[in-house]
Amino acid sequence: MLILGIESSCDETAGAVCKDGVILSNVILSQEIHCKYGGVVPEIASREHDSHIISIVDSALEKAGITYVDLDAIAVTYGAGLMGALLVGLNYAKGLSIALNIPFIGVNHLEGHLYAHFISYPDMKYPYLCLLVTGGHTQIWAVQSAGNYILHSSTVDDAAGEAFDKGARILGLSYPGGPEIEKIALKGDCDKFKFSIPKVKNSPLDFSFSGLKTALLYKYADMTPDEQKDNIHHMAASYQEVILKSLFTQLRQVVKKSEIQQVSIVGGVAANKRFRELAQSLQAETPLNIFFPRIEYCTDNAAMIAAAGYEKIKNGLFSPLKLKAHPNLSLDEGTVV
Repeated sequence: MLILGIESSCDETAGAVCKDGVILSNVILSQEIHCKYGGVVPEIASREHDSHIISIVDSALEKAGITYVDLDAIAVTYGAGLMGALLVGLNYAKGLSIALNIPFIGVNHLEGHLYAHFISYPDMKYPYLCLLVTGGHTQIWAVQSAGNYILHSSTVDDAAGEAFDKGARILGLSYPGGPEIEKIALKGDCDKFKFSIPKVKNSPLDFSFSGLKTALLYKYADMTPDEQKDNIHHMAASYQEVILKSLFTQLRQVVKKSEIQQVSIVGGVAANKRFRELAQSLQAETPLNIFFPRIEYCTDNAAMIAAAGYEKIKNGLFSPLKLKAHPNLSLDEGTVV
């Protein structure tokens, strides 16, 4: 079965082809135009998707060595994300579905992330914990089986990726903030500045990053311009370290509660190399088995949408043409069919 995957939820226009669960191609175009604005501008994002989606899908098909008529189905993100951006991908998928007379399935973007590691580790078994860390979400899910998820942890304010972006802005770095902080942190001492791991008093399994961002703001503002220049690498390294250690602190608690030793770490922040180093250290010290997708499957991509769509389509799940884009779709809402 050949499935075309389409992803356009935010600022990546992506197309991929999946054959019986195996990814044949994965093409991603990141919209660099947003860098000069310090964040994603929704209207610009939707226009960029509209301008490039045809060429991206054409490229995905070409790299897979197939044509449109070879496709058996289409999987497309219908939420969560920016409304205008979602509409471009969803409406294009609907048009192809009609023109080619093949079915399509709407895929939850977050569920796509949950399937990303299966691309790299197809033999991974249920159950497992999934630490989902993106620009908009920081959650820990217990994945019992396909479509059966239990939420253990979420963030009460900022997501970890959002904390990286806001921290980078405080330090005068460009967007997106995560890669910028990671880059300059390489020359810094992560123990130079002490930031406390945030805790949520009435909800010990949940994350909080807003206070950490404020602590960075005050500490940096208290420095002279020369001190800021001399310490920016150390500040970035220390800030990055406490964000990552906060993720593992909560993960340990959920592991203890759930007694699940398999852990998948997915989402854009999972591309961070220091994150992976700390995970290796944790794995060496505990019985945990920790899995990261390949880097290209961490950030938003269509391969994960195609993979998730394949699991649904092979079980006879399809979507009607009346399916609407759902910007605030949560993972426990499943797929509308």
